[in-house]
Amino acid sequence: MSCRRPTGLPHVDATTPAVSIFGPVTPGDVPELCRTVRVLLETTGAAAVVCDVAALGPPGLATVDLLARLQLTARRAGGRIRLRAPDPALCALLHLVGLRFELEGQTEQREETLGVQEAVEPGDPSL
Repeated sequence: MSCRRPTGLPHVDATTPAVSIFGPVTPGDVPELCRTVRVLLETTGAAAVVCDVAALGPPGLATVDLLARLQLTARRAGGRIRLRAPDPALCALLHLVGLRFELEGQTEQREETLGVQEAVEPGDPSL
């Protein structure tokens, strides 16, 4: 997972619902947030819900558990979640535990293909 900020203007989709999550997160907050994500996906028909995690505070395992459960809930509802403004420490913790999340404004993660220049010699057979 890469937590680098994308260059250029962020992609803003007015039809994507968003949820702001404020910390600290307790286990009692998880069912209500999961219900909110599920309802947003079902009522709007959107493919994703943006979770604004800028106000979560210092990340911990409760935060990782919450995000994993939100993603699972979204997948079961036929969608996914995207993270908005994650702290670099949260990105590092998610990477450490092996979880990957799409970040808002981030393009699909693929390696750039490097330009290959081949020289053709006059005696080379064609393929």
